[in-house]
Amino acid sequence: MKIKKFLIHFATMFTLVLVVSVIVTYLWSLIFHGAGAIDWQLSFTLAIIVGIILAVERTRKSKEK
Repeated sequence: MKIKKFLIHFATMFTLVLVVSVIVTYLWSLIFHGAGAIDWQLSFTLAIIVGIILAVERTRKSKEK
């Protein structure tokens, strides 16, 4: 597995998932609880987990080509 490709894929997926989860947790808190709070712990945890999984899968698929 190429480490450079993995790190690029991970950084891209991590950033994308982090932004989306921050927006979703903010809107959830605003709509259902009336307070616009961001759940940073959930956002970072989700971004790390999904970033690693998608980066490994994407790197594996690019290696097969």
